[in-house]
Amino acid sequence: MKKIETIIRKSKFDDVKKALHNVEVNFFSYWDVTGVGNEKQGHVYRGISYSTADIQRRYLSIVISDEFLERTVKAILESAYTGHVGDGKIFVSEITDAYRIRTKENGSAGIN
Repeated sequence: MKKIETIIRKSKFDDVKKALHNVEVNFFSYWDVTGVGNEKQGHVYRGISYSTADIQRRYLSIVISDEFLERTVKAILESAYTGHVGDGKIFVSEITDAYRIRTKENGSAGIN
């Protein structure tokens, strides 16, 4: 099993959610977050300077079976992309076990 943690633009959340549902990832948790990035200069829009580090982000936490990893990452990469600084990050880590409390199932059965 894998855990995918991704930070995306809040404005791309609906696109990412739809893309995840299309690859049969139907459960994940998310939070609204604000962070500081590598951007050193601000952008000017209509005469107002703003920092891309202060753009609202959404943090998604997704636990999936190993066979879903490639299609899940691809769905996020394609749906969250704008081509501009601040599109986000994806982190993948190993999960050793998972349990469904209601049925006491574990492993892949615990998350599917």
